[in-house]
Amino acid sequence: MKPYAEIGVFGGSGFYAFLDKVEQVKIDTPYGPPSDLIAIGEVAGRRVAFLPRHGRQHSIPPHKINYRANLWAMKELGVTRLISPCAAGSLQPHVKPGDFVVADQYVDRTHGRADTFYEGPTVHHVSPADPYCPVLRQIAIEEIRAHGIPVHERGTIVVINGPRFSTKAESKWFTSMGWEVINMTQYPEAYLARELAMCVVNISLITDYDSGLVAEGEVAPVTAEEVMQVFHQNAERIRQVIFGMIAKIPTERTCPCPHVLDHARVTV
Repeated sequence: MKPYAEIGVFGGSGFYAFLDKVEQVKIDTPYGPPSDLIAIGEVAGRRVAFLPRHGRQHSIPPHKINYRANLWAMKELGVTRLISPCAAGSLQPHVKPGDFVVADQYVDRTHGRADTFYEGPTVHHVSPADPYCPVLRQIAIEEIRAHGIPVHERGTIVVINGPRFSTKAESKWFTSMGWEVINMTQYPEAYLARELAMCVVNISLITDYDSGLVAEGEVAPVTAEEVMQVFHQNAERIRQVIFGMIAKIPTERTCPCPHVLDHARVTV
């Protein structure tokens, strides 16, 4: 029987053990292999697929992730809803390490990433004006709050290419623009989900203050060790939040996400 899942989860740094009693499946895509085998299991009576975007040994840096293969593999399994947690830095003093941010916008500062499925001859222009699903965002906010975790109900996540962190000058620029969060993987992941008419929600797990943020004097430059340490501390909390979300996701999609392609195709 063909493997099937209706809800997908992309794991981030340090978040590899998500489901128990799983079936590991290999999915071939027109864009090459995804980051790893996909684990499929059941949560609250729903079929869920989990894929660590960096690979389970964290061997794939953010600029080398095959985002198109990852999204296509989820589509092949039947996934229509995606939960996309990630480790992220704070760009604003009021967004503190340990907080969760449910992003409502992103700013793309990456380069060289394959970021569309529509490369011709059929042309589509898919709008990402509101890139994240409003229904999934509300479910995430309510579930995070129910677990007593400090949550910011909206925020703009600026996505840098990596693998390097920002200079202080770059970080101060991002802060001055009023953006709240910085990360290396949300683009093109979230946009590709939209091109496939999937619902997607991001939960940013704040691990540190970015290097240019000046709150009470200078902020020490971020380190990979610091990021992983805080993310590991958050791993169980985000696991509980995601399990709670899965139980509350409605079977029917009443959001605008299924209709994003209705008027995207160019016809002459």
